[in-house]
Amino acid sequence: MENKTSSSNFIKNIVAEDLKAGKVSEVITRFPPEPNGYLHIGHAKSICLNFELADEYGGKTNLRFDDTNPVKEDTEYVESIQEDVTWLGFEWDDLRFASDYFEELYQRAVLLIKKGKAFVCDLTAEQMREMRGSLTEPGKNSPYRDRSVEENLDLFARMRAGEFKDGERILRAKIDMSSPNINLRDPALYRIAHAHHHRTGDAWCIYPMYDYAHPISDAIEGVTHSICTLEFEDHRPLYDWTIIECEMESQPRQYEFARLNVTNTIMSKRYLKMLVDQGVVESWDDPRMPTISGLRRRGFTAESLRAFCREIGVARAYSVVDERMLEFFIREDLKLKAPRTMAVLAPLKVVITNYPEGQVEMLEAENNAENEEMGSRQIPFSREIYIEQDDFMENPPNKYFRLFPGNEVRLKHAYFITCQEVVKDEAGNVVELRCTYDPETKSGSGFTGRKVKGTIHWVEASQAVPAEFRLFEPLLLDNPEDEGKDFLDRINPNSLDVLQGFVEPNMKEARGQDKFQFFRHGYFNVDPKHTSESKVVFNRIVSLKSSFDPKA
Repeated sequence: MENKTSSSNFIKNIVAEDLKAGKVSEVITRFPPEPNGYLHIGHAKSICLNFELADEYGGKTNLRFDDTNPVKEDTEYVESIQEDVTWLGFEWDDLRFASDYFEELYQRAVLLIKKGKAFVCDLTAEQMREMRGSLTEPGKNSPYRDRSVEENLDLFARMRAGEFKDGERILRAKIDMSSPNINLRDPALYRIAHAHHHRTGDAWCIYPMYDYAHPISDAIEGVTHSICTLEFEDHRPLYDWTIIECEMESQPRQYEFARLNVTNTIMSKRYLKMLVDQGVVESWDDPRMPTISGLRRRGFTAESLRAFCREIGVARAYSVVDERMLEFFIREDLKLKAPRTMAVLAPLKVVITNYPEGQVEMLEAENNAENEEMGSRQIPFSREIYIEQDDFMENPPNKYFRLFPGNEVRLKHAYFITCQEVVKDEAGNVVELRCTYDPETKSGSGFTGRKVKGTIHWVEASQAVPAEFRLFEPLLLDNPEDEGKDFLDRINPNSLDVLQGFVEPNMKEARGQDKFQFFRHGYFNVDPKHTSESKVVFNRIVSLKSSFDPKA
C-alpha cells in the first residue's frame, strides 16, 4: 500500500524536524478511539494521518482503545473499530487498551496524592461547576482541598474498595483554581462508577478520566507524537502537567490539527447514536451514515477514502470540505475497475411488434469502454424489453430526444426502435409501449443510413433479474453547525428512495460488495446485508457525473 501524506501536512514537517534534530530516534504514533460508537469519516482522516505518518518514517502505530468509561463502551464497538482500521488498509503494531494500565494509573494517582498534587473531594458535580468559575472569574477552592495526605490516601483506597456510591467522592488534581485555563482548575482524575467493564468486569469501581489516562497511556507506550484535533488544544497544559507530575520516563508531545468537517454530513458520535437509537436509520452501517462501515456498505472503497484524506491535507485552520470531493475520488477509483452494465430502475414494458416471437438473440457489449482488459459480455435481446419510465413522454417538450409517439431512438448495444402505440390502464397511466425495430441498424454492424439523437438503455424482459435499488440523498437538510434548530428537525425525510426494477441476467451471480457502473445511472454496490439468493439489492454509491473540480 502507498504511504503518502499530503503536501499540506504541517505535522509531517514537525516530525521531520524532530528526527533531524535528534529529538526522537523513532516515530511512534497511536490511534486512540473510545469504543462508544462506530467510527465515522472524520476518524478516517485521523487513522490515515497516524498510520501513514509512522509508515513514511519507518515507525510504529498502536491501536489503543481509551476504554475508561464502562457505562458507554461495548465490545461491539471494539470489534467494529478493528474491522474499520483493517479495511482501510492499515496494520497496527500493538493492540492496546487503557484498561491494560488501570493498576499503573491508580499507582500514579497515589503518587500524586503523596506529593500533595491530588485530593479526594466530596463536592457534588453541581457544586463543582458552581465553584469552577468562568472565563472572566477565577474558581474557588474546594473545602476539601487541604485534606492531609494520609486522609486522601485512606479515602482513595476506600473508593477503590467500593465503600462509596457513584458520585459520592471524586479524586481531583490540585493545580490552580485561578488559572485562566479552566482545564487546570483542579480537574477530576478519578470518579466512582459501579459499572461492569467490557474487559475488566467488576474488578474496578473507580475509573480514570480521559484527560488523566490518555497522557499516561501515551507515555507508557513511548508515543512520540500524540496527534489530536483542535478541541484538545486547551487540554495540552493538563496533558503536560500529568506526564511531568506523574514522573513518567517518556514525555510525548501533543499536536493538534483541524478536525474534518464535510458539508451536509453529521460528524458527531452523539448525533449518530441518536439516529440509530431512534430508528431514523437502520443501523450504524446504514449506507446513508457517514460511518466507515456505512460508507463501506454503500460501496465506497478504502482507496477512495485514503485518497480523499490525503487530498484534504492536515492544517490548523477550520474549514469545511465539499462532500462532492469525496464523490470525486470514488468515481476516480471505480471508473476503470467497475464493470458497466444496464439496469432499469423504474421499468416500462416495450413490445417490439415486428420482432420474431419466441426468438432470443445474444448481443455483444463491452464491460468497460475505458478498460479493454475487462473484455465483453453477451446480453439477450427479444421481442419484449424494459426501458426506464423517464425515457418516454407522450407529449414531450422541445429538444426531448428519447421515446415519444412516432420518434426513433437507439437501444444501447442493440437496434433503432420507433414508438408506434401507447397502451394505458383504466386510470390513464402508460403501462406499455408498442414499437417497431429496424433490423438493419444493429449495433456494431456499421450501419450509416441515418442517425438518431437519443440513446436509451434497456433490459430484456424474459431473462431480466428482479432487483431493488436504493438511492440516497444527504441525511441533513442543512449544515450541522446551523443553530436554532433541533437536530432531528434537520433530518431529510427523503434521504432514501427505494425502487423495484431489473438488471441484466448475468447479474444474478452478483454478491455483496460487488460494484458496477449502471449505464446513465451511476455507480452501484451490491448491499451485503439485504442481498440474498432470491433478491439482489443495490445501493447507489454516487451518480455518474459532477461539475466538481477538486483542484478549483
